[in-house]
This record gives sequence, structure tokens and C-alpha cells, in this order.
Amino acid sequence: MVTVVKVLNNNVVIASHPDYDEVVLIGKGLGFGKKHGQEIAGEQAEKFFVLRNLEEQEQYKNLLEYVDENFIALMGEEIERLETTFRSSLNEHIHVGLTDHLYFAVKRIQQGQGIKNPFLKETELAYPLEYQAAAELAERFDKALGIRIPEGEIGFITLHIHSALTNRDLTQINRHTQLISELVRYIETAFQIDIDRNDINYLRLVRHLNHAVERVDNEDHAENQENLLKLLQTEYPLCYDLSWKLMKVMQQRLKKRVPDAEAVYLTLHIQRLLSGERNRI
Repeated sequence: MVTVVKVLNNNVVIASHPDYDEVVLIGKGLGFGKKHGQEIAGEQAEKFFVLRNLEEQEQYKNLLEYVDENFIALMGEEIERLETTFRSSLNEHIHVGLTDHLYFAVKRIQQGQGIKNPFLKETELAYPLEYQAAAELAERFDKALGIRIPEGEIGFITLHIHSALTNRDLTQINRHTQLISELVRYIETAFQIDIDRNDINYLRLVRHLNHAVERVDNEDHAENQENLLKLLQTEYPLCYDLSWKLMKVMQQRLKKRVPDAEAVYLTLHIQRLLSGERNRI
């Protein structure tokens, strides 16, 4: 039996659950006319999620003090839609993190403040499905609120969605995205080129870097490729040398060992990228 502890607004109720202790129920009009101690069926809620600890409970309650009821209802619909799109449950913290982020983003847009995102392209390439979902969310916000969400903000929404899907900390994801951008700039500086962000080889490089950074961070080491390493060192010495420098940067930032085999993949990706740049010129 789920009973009402406190009605926070017409759409949000704090309730007592026999298995999860205190939970939050979200649904249009769910709290209307409800009283403390009254039984409420969980299936009535459009979305049901568990507040797992006291800190998260307080964060959500504080959120409701300054975020408009209609905005809360809209976010509930969007998060439910995301779960349907990805056919997966999202980490419950997205109700706090993404709602808070978008609320203040909308305020900044209404005040005419610009939103800059220097890692937009890397984010789009690393998480294409999440980026598409974020772009569609932005379109619905435009229709619902008359607010055009800029492309840079779509990148930030993408990271929130990816964080909730993978249960990875948003700070860690941001750090990885910034590292990938730094590695790309390192390549541009080393060869004195401006990489075409629409080049298919750039897309492949960024996606590889994203997976490589995650593998290193998870200490999921690739198999040894010693024979191929020697061949690439002879065939593409400049790309080979740069790959080791990139690996050193990764190792310094992540504070974890980067396996030697990573030099094989980086050398090949850098060589393909450079070949494409030369053909473009």
C-alpha cells in the first residue's frame, strides 16, 4: 500500500512505499485533492521513481520550490519519453539534474544570454543517439514554451541523457569529452592543420577516442599488437610518434595506464585522417 506523506503540488506527491520507504510520484493532477495518509495507487502515476537517499530527496524538494509546476510536468513527460525511446530505465537523478539544468538554461535564453559549448561536435559524434533524442526534446520545448533551445545547449542535454542511461557520473563524462577535444587539438597543432569536422575520418577518430578513453578508465586493456606496432612505426613514423604522445596525455589526465596496443589504432586513425586532409587540399 502506497500512502500520501505530503502533496508538493498538483503533479508531485511524496509517498510512503512498503518496499522503498519514501518515494516521489509524478503525474498530471496526481496530487489534486489528496490528503496525508490517503492511499494512492502507484499505477495512477505517469512516472514513478524512487528517492534513494536523503540528499536526493532534499535536492528534489528544493527544486520544486523554484521550478514552475508546468515545467515539472513537462520534464516528467520528456523523461518518460526518453525511457520509451531507449527502452531503458534512466538513473533517477535525471529528474533533478536535467530539470535543474534546463530550467536555468531557459531562463538564460529568455534573458538573451548566449550558451557556448566548445565540445559540441565531439559530443554529437560520441553519443549520436543521445544527441538525436536531445534535439527532438529541444523541438518539443520550442512548441510547448516558445523557447528555441540553441544547438550548444542540445550538447549539454545529450550529456545528461548519456549519464542517466549509463549510470555514469556527469562530471566524469564532461571530463572525457574535454579530453577528446584536447587530443584533437593536439593533432591539429602537431601537423598544423584545421581538421574538417564533417570528415568521415574525423567521425571515426572521435568515436575511437571516446571508446579508448572509456576502456582505459575502466582498465579494459586491448590485446598486444607488437608485430603490427613495429610495422606501423616503419610505415608511418610521424603518426606513430604522435600516437604515443596522445597516449601520454591520456595517461596523465586519466591517471591510468594506457596499453601499448592503443598506439596501433591511434596511428591508423591519424594516418587516415591526414590522408583525407591532404586529398581535401
